[in-house]
Amino acid sequence: MSVLSGRAGTVAPSGAGTHGDANALLAEIEGIGLAPDGGGYTRPVFSPAELRLRSWFTAHAEARGLAVETDRNGIIWAWWDVAGGPTATATARRDAIVTGSHLDSVPGGGNFDGPLGVVSALAAVDLLRDRGVRPVRPLAVAVFPEEEGSRFGIACLGSRLLAGAVAPERVHALVDDSGSTFDEVAAGAGFDASGIGPDPDRLGDISAFVELHVEQGRGLVDLDQPVALAGAIIAHGRWHLRIEGRGDHAGATRMADRSDPVIVASEAIRSVRQRALAVDDARGTVGRIKVVPGGTNVIASAVDLWIDVRHRDVERVRRIVEQVVADTRRAAEAEDCTLAVAEQSFSPTVSFDPELRDRMQAVLPGAPVLDTGAGHDAGVLAASIPTGMLFVRNPSGASHTPAESAEPADVAAGVEALARVLEHLVTR
Repeated sequence: MSVLSGRAGTVAPSGAGTHGDANALLAEIEGIGLAPDGGGYTRPVFSPAELRLRSWFTAHAEARGLAVETDRNGIIWAWWDVAGGPTATATARRDAIVTGSHLDSVPGGGNFDGPLGVVSALAAVDLLRDRGVRPVRPLAVAVFPEEEGSRFGIACLGSRLLAGAVAPERVHALVDDSGSTFDEVAAGAGFDASGIGPDPDRLGDISAFVELHVEQGRGLVDLDQPVALAGAIIAHGRWHLRIEGRGDHAGATRMADRSDPVIVASEAIRSVRQRALAVDDARGTVGRIKVVPGGTNVIASAVDLWIDVRHRDVERVRRIVEQVVADTRRAAEAEDCTLAVAEQSFSPTVSFDPELRDRMQAVLPGAPVLDTGAGHDAGVLAASIPTGMLFVRNPSGASHTPAESAEPADVAAGVEALARVLEHLVTR
């Protein structure tokens, strides 16, 4: 099973100036998926933009002599095998060290969230080879699909499938905004999704996973440091609320005769903000709303909205959501509407493996340890294998927006930090 890299066109490695240079690698892809008005990158999974990036990554990995495969969950693995060369079998890939990230994006996102981890992994491999490092265990660069969940609603979908954290039956039934199922979209991209599901054998062959990511916040800016280690990911989840009322004419229907789901949705939005503000360091967001049918002179028949709630304390997250649902249900009853709520994904607070973090800190003694409010594939995999993360300073502190950034010197510092961590892990 594989994603057909030629389906949406290919982007060949430039070759010049990219060896060990993550900044140059980022420059090669800076036009892919970028809105014409400069409004950010939109690279949903299996879209032409994301497929071009997958093709680009594969070409770069193969140019480095890495053995590339796409597994049954759509994850790309590029192997630097101990035996050397792309002919090594999977049986030689035990006790492996893995790094990497994702290439998909949120709508209107930046060029660093995801790709920075991928290009830094390729650049780190270059540095290790230049330094004559001889691994005693295999190293893989992995690219996980649908990390953002922007197309099918479940964040870190590839890693969740790998770890058995989401049922394949549920994924087969997922639909995007166009009404196409996951399987249909995958097939259109040349990927057979019939075999998706847990892969304990592959996980059992991995001894550690280290993900590098641009920081999503201002912790490193405030500390005046270029690179940090991750301490924990706070608990977070996504819920879908569907409110149904009665569609009607905006001019012919008296206000007292309406069952308007938009009114109920406005109460849900107000409640998310109010309930999150009432809990110290909680985060509550409504970032996506769909009004049906969406006409200016039409009273809506339904509204779909998605809420995102986060806090270090799992019970507080659950409590905030319960309060929001209760507030929304009261509003629905008053407006003679119905409410249906579905949890799309939930991740409890993840504390990264302390032993692995100690080993990382031993080679990066000056790096601070920071928690994050953003989810990552490393957080999902932490329940199955030792995982750790590195963050690279983001001067703006902004994320999921074109305003996210990283200075070239900090990008290079991140590659150096990742290379040092990987050298420590693959040579012992």
